[in-house]
Amino acid sequence: MKAVIGLGNPGRDYAGTRHNIGFDTITALTDKFGLKLSDRKFKGICADGMIAGQRVVLIQPQTYMNLSGECVRAVADFYKLAPEDIIIICDDVNLDVGRIRIRKKGSAGGHNGLKSIIAHLGTDEFPRIRVGVGEKREGQDLADHVLGRFKREDEETIREILKAAAGAVETWLGEGIDAAMNRYNSLGKKEKDTEKTDSI
Repeated sequence: MKAVIGLGNPGRDYAGTRHNIGFDTITALTDKFGLKLSDRKFKGICADGMIAGQRVVLIQPQTYMNLSGECVRAVADFYKLAPEDIIIICDDVNLDVGRIRIRKKGSAGGHNGLKSIIAHLGTDEFPRIRVGVGEKREGQDLADHVLGRFKREDEETIREILKAAAGAVETWLGEGIDAAMNRYNSLGKKEKDTEKTDSI
């Protein structure tokens, strides 16, 4: 059993924002594999199914970003999952739009969703897929940036990177985290490797 948890904020006002790219990746996965987000449990909306030969639960937490760990902990406890059996998908302002970065573990880097998950699991040793949403403009408030929507010219790139993020999850499930890292971390142009990210 594996869990795939995409971070975001619930509600229509946040739909399609940069901060909800984790939610969008879960939607891309359900579309690809014919699953339905219909169960409400673990403080989230869930879909159960089989992907790459693995039983998996896909989840969009409904706790708001800074309480994401409550949902993740509930899932881990119910299914008795080890941290390495849970992959988290979230936004990253230090990656260009069109890039993803997969890691086996790591600090929260200022991201409140990851910070909450680390606090509730008691470890940072869980895999995560960071999806690039681009840096904020000079002088722009970070909250305004991540809670804003992508530029129209980025729409096609976003569609493609959501497919890639879904493919990375499928690879993780079927072949493991190293295969996913090797296949998808090279997408797009290289960026400086930094742990900094948004703090919303």
